Amino acid sequence: MQKSDRGNSSATPGRPGRRTGRPPPIELGDLDIRIARDGTWFYRGSPITRISLVKLFASVLRREPDGRYWLVTPAERGRVTVEDVPFIAVAVDAEGEGRDRKLIFRTNLDEIVTAGPDHKLRVETAADGTPAPYILVRPGLEARPGLEASPGLEASPGIEASPGLEARLARPVFYELAELGAEEPIAGESQFGVWSGGMFFRLGDTGDEC
Repeated sequence: MQKSDRGNSSATPGRPGRRTGRPPPIELGDLDIRIARDGTWFYRGSPITRISLVKLFASVLRREPDGRYWLVTPAERGRVTVEDVPFIAVAVDAEGEGRDRKLIFRTNLDEIVTAGPDHKLRVETAADGTPAPYILVRPGLEARPGLEASPGLEASPGIEASPGLEARLARPVFYELAELGAEEPIAGESQFGVWSGGMFFRLGDTGDEC
């Protein structure tokens, strides 16, 4: 693989940002790493059983504007396959009541996030008609202006925003949210959902099946 000229001050094609003086990471292509829908990490078809290693990999996981996932270090970067989203929200704690409530989630890799403006909840409808709930764990560039998108690059005004990394809520966690849910008049109509971090998150219609 031909290395980029270190004297070139333009950003690497297809990657947002501008140089910060360091050479770009070497492109390794497909790393043959897969994150299964249940959150299990695989390397060359075998599960990675050392949780400390999984957490290390996860700490350098990035998602680019085209939706692809990469492991990025200052020296190298390579693509990984993600079947759904990288993380699973396995627990939730509720603090406070009503509009003052905070919903604090823990992922399968022990990351803690509180639902709110920086960590939004969303509920999609799966192909089988059941709810598919997600929470944003790590915001993308659009929510973190000025921070580096990856080693050697920094965010620039007007670049294409990169999406963040999400966790899918485990079914028992979503059931807990449904128990906390209530009808609220939002935008002139009654909606079913939960409050957290000063925001209301719609969970679906009262007739939806959890």
